Amino acid sequence: METLEEKSLYDEVVYQQCLERINELTANTTPQWGKMSAAQMLSHCAEIQEVSNGKSLENTPFIIKLIKGVIRNMVVNHKPYKHSTKTHPQYRQQDPRDFELEKIRLLAALEQFQNDKAEGVAHAHPLFGPMTENERGWAMYKHLDYHLTQFGV
Repeated sequence: METLEEKSLYDEVVYQQCLERINELTANTTPQWGKMSAAQMLSHCAEIQEVSNGKSLENTPFIIKLIKGVIRNMVVNHKPYKHSTKTHPQYRQQDPRDFELEKIRLLAALEQFQNDKAEGVAHAHPLFGPMTENERGWAMYKHLDYHLTQFGV
């Protein structure tokens, strides 16, 4: 079974590599799988990052609350995400998005993630509860890497 090498979005080299990958995207970059446009993917990633940064998670379905431990394990384990995995309703992106605005939004959320660590701020995840620094850094990298890979960058 394939496993992923654990990296952390808190690691400065990894963080800079992710920024470079984001900057390789264009509004016309097409996914290798899935239905989102590049702008929708940036919006999706920004929303997830903002929730990790302390934004509230609204209207969580009861079933998701029941299986939050299973979902948390999927987020922090070393197994790759399956293509087109279902997501929380707040994270779904179906409406058209502005590529440049969503890119700015994601970059700002990533910068806030870095600033929070530098300032010793650790937000409890609204669904998973407290996470260690290693779990946060890995989970945010794993998710972002999945979608950047989806778009071939």
